[in-house]
Amino acid sequence: MSRYLSKSLWLLAITVVLCCLIYPLAVWAIGQTFFPFSANGSMVNGPDGKPVGSLLIAQPFTKDEYFQPRPSAASYDASASSSSALSASNYMLRYRVAQALGPIVKYKSGPKAGQLVAPDVEAWFQQDSFGGQPHIVALWAEAHNAAAQAWVNADPTHDKYVQDWGKSHTKEVQQFIKDNPATPEPKSADLAIVFFESFSKENPGKFPSAVQHQTKDGKTEMVIEPVKDGSDIQSNFFDMWRQDHADADLQDVPADMVTTSGSGLDPDVTLENAEYQLDRVSSAWAKDTKRDQGQVRTEIEQMVEADAEAPLGGLFGEKFVNVLQLNLSLRNKYGQPQ
Repeated sequence: MSRYLSKSLWLLAITVVLCCLIYPLAVWAIGQTFFPFSANGSMVNGPDGKPVGSLLIAQPFTKDEYFQPRPSAASYDASASSSSALSASNYMLRYRVAQALGPIVKYKSGPKAGQLVAPDVEAWFQQDSFGGQPHIVALWAEAHNAAAQAWVNADPTHDKYVQDWGKSHTKEVQQFIKDNPATPEPKSADLAIVFFESFSKENPGKFPSAVQHQTKDGKTEMVIEPVKDGSDIQSNFFDMWRQDHADADLQDVPADMVTTSGSGLDPDVTLENAEYQLDRVSSAWAKDTKRDQGQVRTEIEQMVEADAEAPLGGLFGEKFVNVLQLNLSLRNKYGQPQ
């Protein structure tokens, strides 16, 4: 019996040494010797020599001077990788895609070919009518209940704005409680539809949106105010504008510009996606550098082509561009954006 136990213990010891010590050390040594960049997370440095991110993890870029990655259901949080988990039949998927399209889609033909649709969405919104009916914000909230509630929950300032509205509109709140006896103490999200209906009547052609103000001590703060234009209107009302302008000929938008990846952290975009963003990026850099946009666009287009590559050295598949790597190239060439 002791002989079998001794052999088992020896086998366990050898296995532990091989699997928990020798093998990990061998893999680490090979990685550090032959693939040090990849083995250390594919980290890249900015112009100041400090790490700015990994080529394997997407991060948000908001300035017009930079290319933007595809949307992220994880808010680009590497510790919370996830997809949107929305099926093709889910209403919120259509709505989220429409939100992404609003600020970027362009006319395909006609006198405004190549121009953004966004300014026309704003002008149409300000008429405060949809399908021949008035109070467009109220109609939006009624048609998009989940989106209206999501707006309230999206930020603490939104929640507070609705709370303050409730304090000055006790009649509407009491009527909601009367109509919904199962909710005697409604939260801000519960009052979303009632709030937007009231807001729409009091502020025709406007939408509650964050506006930046400077305080007396020189700091900045975000305050919710009624606005008649801006990205919130372009995003939230594009779908309704499209329904009122079904005959408008619009350009196709690359799918990865408006859909999230399975991880929510895809660091690459398709070459088509990058090319679609060229006008915005080159226009911003031309303004910063005070140069001709055509020349700047040609330079950036060449950089995009140089960075684009297909899987397995181009043997098959569509070409992709790493967003962080491309933006670093822009920063090294043109400097700090204004």
